[in-house]
Amino acid sequence: MTTVRIPADWPTTEARARAVQDELRTRVELREPGPPPGTGRVAGVDVAYDDARDVVVAAAVVLDAASLAVVEEATAVGRVSFPYVPGLLAFRELPTVLAVLERLTVAPGLVVCDGYGRAHPRRFGLASHLGVLTGLPTIGVAKNPFTFAYEEPGARRGSTSPLVDAGAGGEVVGCAVRTRDGVKPVFVSVGHGVNLENAVAHTLHLAPRYRLPESTRRADALCRRALAEATG
Repeated sequence: MTTVRIPADWPTTEARARAVQDELRTRVELREPGPPPGTGRVAGVDVAYDDARDVVVAAAVVLDAASLAVVEEATAVGRVSFPYVPGLLAFRELPTVLAVLERLTVAPGLVVCDGYGRAHPRRFGLASHLGVLTGLPTIGVAKNPFTFAYEEPGARRGSTSPLVDAGAGGEVVGCAVRTRDGVKPVFVSVGHGVNLENAVAHTLHLAPRYRLPESTRRADALCRRALAEATG
């Protein structure tokens, strides 16, 4: 199995990584509607680690957005490219994530990341970083609200409430979204090239039966299998 090389100019210090975030953050597009929910092809991306073996695996699963049938799958194996620093996790994952997207023969119209976009302390999580680097519309769908606050949405599927940064005057950075009746919400944020309203609509369309979007569920399962194979 080929191991993805870390780019020679990849940041190696916190200071350089933060400078890159500051530079690229200005390129994020927050107002474009992006593709209509339920149309085209959607890719789910997920990452798994084995830090003891210095291995990171990325998986991408492309779905037909209308039927949610799998169109294509791909995996890539790399080395951990940055130390663990909260707020800078994208620098550990992106070389391998970019490589797995390049291996797809079908171009997705939207990429759904298991993580954050705008809902990030520096407003530039993995989904935003990936979107800026690739030019693809991206959203982040996370399992927890990170450091942000929200009021519990209504109990019915489709209920939402703003995800806010209380320390920044209540700035709205995303949305808590109930994808199943009575089940804990997921936390949706814009990555790049999709507005928040459509990011929420995509999430609900992609999660007809379970809490997490099918894109995330399938990419997670593929990623776990690939990590097990890569680490023997």
